[in-house]
Amino acid sequence: MTSHSFQHRHLLGIENLSTDDILTILNLADRFLEISERPIKKVPTLRGKTVINFFMEASTRTRTSFEIAGKRLSADVINVSSSGSSISKGETLLDTAMNLNAMKPDVIVIRHSSSGAAQFVSQYVDCSVINAGDGMHEHPTQALLDCGTIRKHKGRIEGLTVAIVGDVAHSRVARSNIHALRKLGAQVRVAGPMTLMPVGIESMGVKVFYRVEDALKDADVVIVLRLQKERQEDGLIPNTREYSRYFGINSSRLQLAKPDAIVMHPGPINRGVELASDVADGTRSVILDQVTQGIAVRMAALYLVAGPTSEEHDAR
Repeated sequence: MTSHSFQHRHLLGIENLSTDDILTILNLADRFLEISERPIKKVPTLRGKTVINFFMEASTRTRTSFEIAGKRLSADVINVSSSGSSISKGETLLDTAMNLNAMKPDVIVIRHSSSGAAQFVSQYVDCSVINAGDGMHEHPTQALLDCGTIRKHKGRIEGLTVAIVGDVAHSRVARSNIHALRKLGAQVRVAGPMTLMPVGIESMGVKVFYRVEDALKDADVVIVLRLQKERQEDGLIPNTREYSRYFGINSSRLQLAKPDAIVMHPGPINRGVELASDVADGTRSVILDQVTQGIAVRMAALYLVAGPTSEEHDAR
């Protein structure tokens, strides 16, 4: 690996990254994708480094993806979840972070239900911090893997029209994607019920639609968001059946998008609610490609915040 131009110690969000930073991560991820195709899926890049996955919210894809990414780079990876940690005994986030820091890890990957948790932890630890999703704020590696998937299938991001559909108000994925896609030159539309649309989201440079059909018209990419039942306050939508009728993406609605439009979803899918099964499993779906891309993007993120410095190279 050559020296890199990524000058950030942490990866806390997309908002504070430049277009060049985003491209650095995506280009490196493209190189790491090839490792996943090898018979032995391992390189010695982060040998001797320790990564702690500190997950205070349930996760399958992101946690497993970060674990595999770290192990493919030969790092020592330790997983800590809320149920198995002293947080379940009442320990504060700060105390937990300080104790993890005392174990001298090189990276802490954190997922937490509070917006700003990753930023908070980064101020008190000596190692790098990667945000694996904080409340309704950001989920930077999801946006990066989404951009990598779009680039793979479309060859570019600049000039594309991307429709982000669903529960935008509760979605950290939507926020990170809006930042990333706009920095890379895409036009972004958001669509969803008025009750699930953040006030003032137009200030992020997106076009807002309250009819999903209008947002889908001639779109190149459709990103379907999960209806976040665990974050719903009562009464934001009448019920999931009604939501599906007006905002669910089915094959007839998808015909409004361009004939070669791709369909994406961060997972887990509520089948038959936000996305019909024939679309999720159909020829336009690139949802499983997103998962593959996720490992490469997380390998790139780990490498860029914890990879060998020039001094370490010289010492070898």
